[in-house]
Amino acid sequence: MMTFDLPDADATTRLGEAIAPLLAPGESVLLYGPLGMGKSTLARGLIRALTRPDEDVPSPTFTLVQFYESDPPIAHFDLYRLSRPEEAFEIGLDEALDEGCALIEWPERLGDDPGRMLGPERLTITIAEDGEGRLATATGAGSWEAKLKELHV
Repeated sequence: MMTFDLPDADATTRLGEAIAPLLAPGESVLLYGPLGMGKSTLARGLIRALTRPDEDVPSPTFTLVQFYESDPPIAHFDLYRLSRPEEAFEIGLDEALDEGCALIEWPERLGDDPGRMLGPERLTITIAEDGEGRLATATGAGSWEAKLKELHV
C-alpha cells in the first residue's frame, strides 16, 4: 500500500499521468471516493497521458463508458448509475479488458468482490479528504503489487 498527498487538482492529474505508463492490457484501475474527490481528474490525467495532452475526456456519467484508442487501449467506466453488477458486461467491461485496460469510477457497483469480475490484475485507489486537499491510498493486486513500487509522483 502507498499513499499520495494530493493538495490540488494538478497533483491529482500527475498521479494519473504516473500510473499511465505502468498499465498493461487486461489490467484495471479502480477509483473509489465520494463525489467531488477528484476521481474524474485523476482519470483525465491518466487518459491524456496515454492519448494526447489535449484529448477531450468527458466524464462518462451519462454514457457510462468512453473508449480511447491508445497503447494500450483504455475504456473509462462510470458505474454510478448501474443497478446490478452484471450491467457492467452489457456496456462492454469484459471486451475492454480483453482488448486493453479499464479505468473504473464507482467500482463498488460491481459488488463486494470486484476482482471476481475483473481478474487479478488491478490497482485500487481510494481518494479521501485530507484537510484542504486529498489523500490517495493505492493498493495493488496481481502484478500491481510490484508496480506500486515504481509509482512515483
